Amino acid sequence: MSRRSAPDLLAAGALALAVAISGHAAAPEPGAEVRQEVVRHIEAARAAAGADHAFIFGQLCATPIRAVNAAPGTGEVPAALPTIDPQRTWYAEPVRVFDDLYFLGQTAFSVWGLRTSEGIILVDAIFDYSVEAEVIEGLRKLGIDPKEIRYVIISHAHADHSGGAGILQQHGARVVMSEADWKLYEQGNDKVKAKRDIVATDGYEIKLGGKTVRVHLTPGHTHGTVSTLLPVQDNGVQHMAALWGGTLFNFRGTPDDPLDARLRTYAESAARFRGIAAAAGADILLSNHTAYDGSTVKLPALARRKPGEKHPYVIGKDTVQRYFKVAEECAIAARVAAPSGPPAPPRAGGPGAQPAAPPARP
Repeated sequence: MSRRSAPDLLAAGALALAVAISGHAAAPEPGAEVRQEVVRHIEAARAAAGADHAFIFGQLCATPIRAVNAAPGTGEVPAALPTIDPQRTWYAEPVRVFDDLYFLGQTAFSVWGLRTSEGIILVDAIFDYSVEAEVIEGLRKLGIDPKEIRYVIISHAHADHSGGAGILQQHGARVVMSEADWKLYEQGNDKVKAKRDIVATDGYEIKLGGKTVRVHLTPGHTHGTVSTLLPVQDNGVQHMAALWGGTLFNFRGTPDDPLDARLRTYAESAARFRGIAAAAGADILLSNHTAYDGSTVKLPALARRKPGEKHPYVIGKDTVQRYFKVAEECAIAARVAAPSGPPAPPRAGGPGAQPAAPPARP
């Protein structure tokens, strides 16, 4: 398994989309009407981003920005948490982030663990080479028995999120994936392969220890990507976290999986999950990459937090909403910027079938 650096992975998604949109080195300049439409969606995304989501705006809108020579994004956050182990540059310490939610991931890839009175629900399984050190040993460092793990929800079946699923299954976890991404996962070459277990449908609920975690189908990054709502507490105060399951447009168009359709599906999923998050009152945004939700900044801020200070992850309902608006508008801008021209308005979307893809992608 290639252990690619965080900056390499950030660049890979933008490069994949740029290659897919251009098709060749000298892509034709968009016509005036197309350019105007691209700019409109870029600027809608920029306005939604503000200062809060400037980094993810720059990542998601990078290709359409280049296509029309619009002003670039300016937000920057560290691509990964600091390295603390020279022998394992990917290693990060476990952190108790809320009363009942734990960060158990690597410097660039996240695992979130929700602890209940009846066990732990994980979101994502990172790589096979790191899951024991980060999740199993990480829980022990926090004084928690790994035998409490009951479920692991896989946001999408790329090996940076699903590679450790089989190992966690050996530790007793039930593995949850969408049908489309079970198929994708089963095509991979993981060293320890999870056996097909729970197939998540839209709105699938895991009820454990008085908490309900909801899983929603949000196809786009893969055809079976899922996003999750997690109820958490901060000093006994209830909050809701929305975890977006797949961020970058790191896919290329093929005859059986056109780029236009994939970007359209992504935009529809972002708009739909924005509504779901709003209805749930989500005021926390989480990602499975430490840069995409600002964990590279928020985790250090959390370590410095003093009693009575605002929690760095509690960003408010409007700010969560604007994140998904950025994702939607950048996906539309990328679709309009493609040589096929401007798209029709988004329709109500649904999952499709995931074609074969390399197992490890950001």
